[in-house]
Parts: sequence; C-alpha cells; structure tokens
Amino acid sequence: MNDILPGALLRNRTFDELAIGDTASLVRLVTDDDIQLFAAMSGDVNPTHLDAAYAATDMFGHVVVHGMWTGGLISSLLGTQLPGPGTIYLGQDLRFRCPVSPGDTITAKVTVSAKHADQHIVVLDTVCTNQHQIQVLNGTATVVAPTERISMPRAAAPDVTVHRHDRFAHYIQAARKLPALVTAVVHPCSPEAISATVDAWQDGLMVPVLVGPRRKIEEAASTAGVSLDGLRIIDVEHSHAAALHAAALAASGEVDALMKGSLHSNELLEAVVAPAAGLRTGRRISHVFLLDVPTYPRPLLVTDGAINIAPTLAHKRDICQNAIDFAHRLGITTPRVAVLAAVETVETTMQATLDAAALTMMAQRGQLTGALVDGPLAFDNAISPAAARTKAIVSPVAGIADILLVPDLEAGNILAKQLIHLSGADAAGLVLGARVPIILTSRADSLRARLASVALARLTVQTRLDQ
Repeated sequence: MNDILPGALLRNRTFDELAIGDTASLVRLVTDDDIQLFAAMSGDVNPTHLDAAYAATDMFGHVVVHGMWTGGLISSLLGTQLPGPGTIYLGQDLRFRCPVSPGDTITAKVTVSAKHADQHIVVLDTVCTNQHQIQVLNGTATVVAPTERISMPRAAAPDVTVHRHDRFAHYIQAARKLPALVTAVVHPCSPEAISATVDAWQDGLMVPVLVGPRRKIEEAASTAGVSLDGLRIIDVEHSHAAALHAAALAASGEVDALMKGSLHSNELLEAVVAPAAGLRTGRRISHVFLLDVPTYPRPLLVTDGAINIAPTLAHKRDICQNAIDFAHRLGITTPRVAVLAAVETVETTMQATLDAAALTMMAQRGQLTGALVDGPLAFDNAISPAAARTKAIVSPVAGIADILLVPDLEAGNILAKQLIHLSGADAAGLVLGARVPIILTSRADSLRARLASVALARLTVQTRLDQ
C-alpha cells in the first residue's frame, strides 16, 4: 500500500520554501517479498529475517523485517517528497524502537525541525509507526535542500517478482531425518512410475514394495534404464489385483503408505475404500495439492481437485478437516482456510456460496476445528491483500489463505494446473482420510515434486506415530 500514485509528478520544495513544521508521509504494507528483495539487494541474509524456524528461537519469536528496510522509507520521503528531487542526503541517525513483521502497515513521516541558511542545510525529524500507532523507528535526518524548483514525471517502480522454489526442500530434508517409508507402489509398469520409485528409494525417503506384473515392471525398468536390484517385487496378474493386494498390505500394517504407479487413480482408490479393505476411517477421503507458488509468500494447499467430483456440504466438511489436519502436520498451527466461490457474497442461486457460509459457521460452532475458516471468498481476495482491501473485506483469512477449499473437482483441478503451468508452481499431492497416506504422482511431475510427495507422506505417518 502506498499513498503516492504512480505516474504523478514529482515536485520538490526549495530551501526558501521550506518552513519549520512542514511534513510529508507515506504508507507501506510490509510483505514477505519485501524481506526477500531487501535480502537479495543488500546481501543481508541474517536468519532472523529469512528463516522462520530460527527466528522462532530468537528474542522476538518470529521473522522480523530488516531495520534498514524501514529506514529506506525515510530515504524515499526525503528524495521524492520533502524536500524532494535535488536533495543531498548528508546524515541520518536512527533508533529502532519495535520490530516490524510481515503484514504490518508502516507509516513513515518526516518533519522539518531546523534550517541553516549558510549551506541550505535542513534538519528533519523522522519517525515510522505501525498500524497500532506504535513507533518502530525514530531519529533525525540532515540534508542539503535544493535551491531550484524541479517538476518531473514520477518514474514507475520496476515490476519485480520474487521466485522461490525452496519450500519443498524443507519437507524433503525433514523427511530424510526419519526412517524410510515402507510403501507399496501399485502397478509401477511405466518408465515414469518406476523411475519415480527408484528416485525416492535412492534418496533414502522410501523402501518400495513393487506390486504388479513382474514382467511389465522389469520391462519398464529396462526402458527407464534403472536397476531393480535389492527391491522386493510382489508378482500379481494385473492392475486391479495389484490395487487389492497393496490395500491388504496397508491394512495389515506391512506397509505404511500406498503410491500410485501407472494404473488409473480411481482403480486404486476403489480398492482403498472398499469395505473389505479395512482402510476406511470416519472421514471421506480427499486429495490435497501442496503448491510451491513462486509468487505466493507461503505454501498453498488446494483441495479437492482430484477425487470428489461434486462434493456435498457434508463432504466439504470432511475435505476441509482433512486439509486442516494435514496443515498441522506441516507445522502450520492455525491454518487459514478460504472457502472459494465466484463471489464473496452469499447468493441463494449459487450453491458454492451457501456451502461456504455454512462451513464458516460450522467452524465457529466447533464442527470444524483447528483453523480459521472464512467464505465465500473469490480467488483474488483469498490470496491478495490488495484485492481484499479494495473490496473492503474484513476477514482473518482474506489475502493470506493457507488452504483454498474449492467448490468442486473441476475448479480445483483447473486452479492447481493453472498455478503449475502459468505460475511455475511445483505441486506435491496426497490422498487423505484413509488409514494410510496415498501418494498420487503424475507423469508431468518434476523430480522435486515426486520426492516432495513421498516426503509429505513420511511426515504424515511420523506425526501420527508421535500423537
């Protein structure tokens, strides 16, 4: 947020025009991108600013913004408003009074406090306050004020996008510290499926049990150029038999997870949800994408874009709770759930908005637990603070959602694939709600995404064991 419109004229104030008490200000909303960009520009990669796990152990208990980022707002005011273009910055003393965090709204203000005519020197009081009117910075600046008027178009600030692809690395590294996940890989009879399996095995994340026709598995491995030496193969006749046998292995506790090979997802899931399989829980099963979107400042979960085609309100309740519980296992203590619709108002002709309103009330009444839930929210105001402000939406979720609960499978699938193919997102995914996690991989997945899916399953199993 900035109270100066781009494209406006820059006009300075000459030394003679300045008077004691003259003031100027600007307002900025602090984002995670501000921290990343300042670190890239300055080289200041102090973990207090960049590493949430480290910052949690520091004196403030959370990530804080670089102090000089806030100081930079003062420099901006002096150079563009008061005195403005032509100003020469001589000196600045700063006192940092309170930490600044992502999400804070900072108002920077400069006030003329003294003038020295012999060298056109001006002294200004400088202060920055947050949205609670608490001073986060104060001090004084000394400048040489311009002596001639300048009026010129304000240059547009460059468009800069912070691209990050580091979030999956955190989960993969955490999973590597745990025992490898014993996983039944169901019908890995394509080069892509067997390659993904061997990659996860060689990385130490998984101990695979290959379930499928031995001849086809060996042919796929030969085509992929990978060795199956040391891997257990359970030879069954076809994909349907592979799904049933793998489900039985999971029900008996012989394996801790299932992983889809080259069979259709619905064939595997039908075996999982069959009453005789013994893998059902009290919840409906659902799928969640974990997306590492370069332009979004936090991991983003999208559910359900793979299993439940047209979920009812009762189904959505389970889908939502599955995603909340999964977010907890990833260390998100109070995830923010945005229940999506095409609009952010309740419309009786739009079932998605009615369901969203009902889920919001269910969270308030304790029928959904462990999260902040709000809806209906349109996609833009669920993930963009600016869009939420423009529409005057007051919500603990709007603009900063961790979980996007979509109206139906088509919406979720389209949304996830748009983020993958247009925004450069990486996507990992799991099926939740059964007694064991189920890893669904795609032929189009990168190695990083495949490993991340296995890592997420490993962390999910470990969290259950620790509870």
